[in-house]
Amino acid sequence: MLVDRKGARSLREQWGLFLVEGVVLLVLGLAAIVLPPIALALALFLGWILAIAGLVGLFTTLLMRAAPGFPASLVSALAAIVAGLLLIGWPVATGWPLEVVLAIFFAIEGVASIVLALEHRRAMSGRWSSMLVSGIVDIVLGAILVANFPGIAPGNAGLMVGLLVGVNMVFGGASLVAMALDARAPRP
Repeated sequence: MLVDRKGARSLREQWGLFLVEGVVLLVLGLAAIVLPPIALALALFLGWILAIAGLVGLFTTLLMRAAPGFPASLVSALAAIVAGLLLIGWPVATGWPLEVVLAIFFAIEGVASIVLALEHRRAMSGRWSSMLVSGIVDIVLGAILVANFPGIAPGNAGLMVGLLVGVNMVFGGASLVAMALDARAPRP
C-alpha cells in the first residue's frame, strides 16, 4: 500500500480544524433534527444550515490543502453551499424541489465522503472508517428520499427532511471529530 506520509503529517498538524468543523456539523445537525418541527420556512432554515456548514467546510478545507482528500473535501463543501443557496433562493417548505435538491446533495456528499475516507486510509489516518460509514449513510439517506419521492406526506415532509439532514450532519461531524482526536493522539 502506498502511504502518503506528508498528508498524514498535515492531518496531525491540522487536527484542530477537523475538530472545529466536526463540532460545527454536530451542532448544526442537532439543530436540523430538533428545530424543523417549529420552523416556519423549512427549506430556508435547512438552506442556511447547509450553507453555513458548507462555508465552514470550505474554510477549513482551504486551510488544510495538504491534508489527504483535498479535492473530495472541496467538492463536499461546494455541494453543501450550492444546495444551501438553492434552498435559500427557492424556499419551498415541502414538496419535490426540496427533496430533489437534498437527494442530489446526499449522493454527492456520500461519494465525496467515501473518496475522502479512502484517501485518509491511504495516508494511514486513523478512524478513516468512520468517514466511510458517513458516506454510506449519506447515500442511504439520498435513497430514502428517492424511494419515498413523491410519496412524502405533506404534513410529515418537514420532520422527515429535517431528520435526514440532521443525521447527515451528525454522522459527518462525528466522523470528523473521531479523525481529529485520533490525529491528535501521539504516534510511537
